[in-house]
Amino acid sequence: MTTTRVTEFDNVLDDLAGLTWLPGITQILDGIREAQTAISRGDLTTDATQTLIAGIAGSAGADLVSALAHLTAHATNPHTNPALHQLPATQQKETQHHGETALFHLTDTWLHQHASEASAAISQY
Repeated sequence: MTTTRVTEFDNVLDDLAGLTWLPGITQILDGIREAQTAISRGDLTTDATQTLIAGIAGSAGADLVSALAHLTAHATNPHTNPALHQLPATQQKETQHHGETALFHLTDTWLHQHASEASAAISQY
């Protein structure tokens, strides 16, 4: 009998499964799981691994972390999200401010530095 080890990564994906009622989340989680499986099976070359790491979090402004940061800012801006129009103006402004702050921090190069260096270390192979 084989037992599958449950990792913290698996737990995060399981927690996020509760969000699959939101548009696009199922596809995002499916893509993450597919990448996880491909990595574990050894389906990726070193070049593909290097590119995956850079594309996930190693290229500030042009990676998935940056894309999610921009999506956060888009969702928190009452000019781009009509759902926020029902909130009082001060609450709209505070929501937008926090979204813009999240965008600023999530696209800061320091956040991407270690993934970038991991990607670069592989490309030296």
